[in-house]
Amino acid sequence: MTIIQRRRQTRPLGLLAALAIAAGALLSGLPAHADETTAPPQQSAGAGAKNSDQISEAPRVDLVLDVSGSMRATDIQGKSRISVAQQSIDEVIDALPAETEFGIRTLGATYPVSDKLHGCQDTQQLYPVGKTDKVEAKTAVATLRPTGWTPIGLALRGAAQDLGTGQTTRRVVLITDGEDDCAPPDPCEVARELAAQGTHLVVDTLGLAHDDKTTQQLECIANATGGTYTDVRTQQQLTDKVKQLVNRAGDTYKVAPVKTTGTDKCPDAPLLAPGVYSDREKFAEHRVYRVPVRAGQELRAAVSVSLDRAVARDYGVLLQATDANGQELVRGTDAGSGRTDVISTGVRWSAPGKATASSSAAASATPSTGAGSGTGAAGTPVALSGAAGSTVCLIVSNSLAPGAGAQADPGFPLELTVDVAAASPAPDGPAAGLGRGWVLLLVLTGAGLLTGLIFGWLARWRIAVWREN
Repeated sequence: MTIIQRRRQTRPLGLLAALAIAAGALLSGLPAHADETTAPPQQSAGAGAKNSDQISEAPRVDLVLDVSGSMRATDIQGKSRISVAQQSIDEVIDALPAETEFGIRTLGATYPVSDKLHGCQDTQQLYPVGKTDKVEAKTAVATLRPTGWTPIGLALRGAAQDLGTGQTTRRVVLITDGEDDCAPPDPCEVARELAAQGTHLVVDTLGLAHDDKTTQQLECIANATGGTYTDVRTQQQLTDKVKQLVNRAGDTYKVAPVKTTGTDKCPDAPLLAPGVYSDREKFAEHRVYRVPVRAGQELRAAVSVSLDRAVARDYGVLLQATDANGQELVRGTDAGSGRTDVISTGVRWSAPGKATASSSAAASATPSTGAGSGTGAAGTPVALSGAAGSTVCLIVSNSLAPGAGAQADPGFPLELTVDVAAASPAPDGPAAGLGRGWVLLLVLTGAGLLTGLIFGWLARWRIAVWREN
């Protein structure tokens, strides 16, 4: 092979290398959008910090135990109702969270059935609500023997006094095998009375008997206070449920929602700052609230509605954000077809315009706009300035319908979380994305044409060399 032939054979390799370098240079000039990531904006910590700083109370639970004569019945897995309750309470006491303040109240534990006059006043604190000496508490429970009547209404009032007042939600857990046989006071009326006082008191009921009257009364008590009713059939079921309720008290006490009342129209709705709020909403009702949002800020809101009573199938909850004229900005929905504990949804909406230094600072504090004053997360007045922005109307609606025997009053417990933060960076518009696409298409087309020309020239060169040989 001659030197000229060797040079001719090495030319394709050099040309291919040059082509690769040229294509690499063209492609390297394009922006690498596929690898770019946008860090999420920091959310406002104002609401959570305000609430957590203010809450110093421990979770408080008062267990009310029925020790009436009917608790002698041996119809739970061959054991007496009182022995099943005592064993479950022992296990609950052993598993108590360290921070929970726990107490025990009895009803019907002292006076016999023959003494109804005193028996219907028979409710007393067996162990005070506070830090629990487990041995002492379990010893007190072990001494109980089924005795007298069932004054549930008076026991509920006594439990409310045991728990005292405060800003955190407190729970009463009622274990009984029968309806109140000492009314008045009627226990349902007492439960409504406690709920109307706004004392953050929730009563959960557990029934050891299964007759319709008892079930109806215990459901009524639970519904009136936003609690739950459980029909107990086994020892383990009772233990697990009471443990769950005690732990739930530990979950709910840390952030105390601020009580508010929504209206049916935006102009007179309460003005909310970032925070957590509680309200009640009846079947098929609308609740409206207002939130000031500055230009360049993002509103983030979520609502949870607790289904604390029987509801008809196929229901939903809607959260809408509208402007002051009723024009919808964004909506969030959640729906269900059977009973669940909670149904929730949320929305996010960014106010148009660029953020200023003042609005960026306000995103982590309290937003303000317009004139007047609002209510902050702690219930304190919030001054509103004339900064540019808008007032967003938040509308909570539901399509709930009552199930069999469900009462309309009080409404369903509702929890609304509101936050305002710096708006997230807006994504590139379609025009920008289309522009980048055309650039890439032109580069690829040019590279394809260049490659075709080079390989065509190489093919002709190879044919010429073959003919010369």
